[in-house]
Parts: sequence; structure tokens; C-alpha cells
Amino acid sequence: MNQRKNRAAFTLIEILLVLALIGLLAGVLITNTAGVFDQGQETAAKIFVRDTVKLALTRYRMDLGDYPSTTEGLAALVTAPANKADRWRGPYIEAPSGKLPLDPWGEPYRYRYPGTKNKGGYDLYSVGKDHAEGSEDDVGNW
Repeated sequence: MNQRKNRAAFTLIEILLVLALIGLLAGVLITNTAGVFDQGQETAAKIFVRDTVKLALTRYRMDLGDYPSTTEGLAALVTAPANKADRWRGPYIEAPSGKLPLDPWGEPYRYRYPGTKNKGGYDLYSVGKDHAEGSEDDVGNW
């Protein structure tokens, strides 16, 4: 009496097919979420440039009569420049470690006053994802 019992099992082909579909779906998901993550980083840089630092620079200007020079840089928002300590009422931006925050790509924000893109004002920008100044992914106040 050689009878085979019918077992409910998956064949190797079925298992490989399911694994291939899971891999395909994972690839599509990763590709789509990478774009969303990049957009989030760009938005964070825009908010920092156009809101956070803009407010800090405006408060600095109200207290000292002008924006920090290019040489003083954004560090003047955290520590008083030596020749302006009597009028400086900062810090104007939160920097718990005493260092300014970096952009979402790990680079320092760039500051120039007087600005070359904003005549009569300042240029404030991040070099963006490619870490190259002057490319189209730069995030600035212009």
C-alpha cells in the first residue's frame, strides 16, 4: 500500500515568483521615497534660509543698525563681534553647541553682505544636494 498523502505546499517556482514580486515592489517603493526625502531636505533648507535666519538677521539689524559683514558672517548671530559687543543683544539664533546648524546635506549655510544676488541686501544660501555653489539645486533667499 504505497499511497501518497496530498500535502498542501508551495513549489519552488511559486516561492521564487513571490520573492521576485516582493523585490520589484521594494524597488519601486525605495525609488519613490527617495524623491520624497530629497524634497523634505530642500524644504527644510528653504525654511531655515527664508524664515529662521531671516528673522535672526532682522533682529540683529534692528539692534546694531546693519547686517553682519561677510567677514563676521552668521557667527555674529551666535556670539557678539568684538567691536559691537555693547549693542549686541543676542544670541539671535539657537546654537546649543555654539555652532550654527548645518544644512540638510551637512554643509554650512553661506552668507554674503552686501549680496551679489540681492543688491542692497544679503545673500544667504545652501549649496544643496550636489555640494557645488552656483548650481540649480542651491537654496537661497533670491
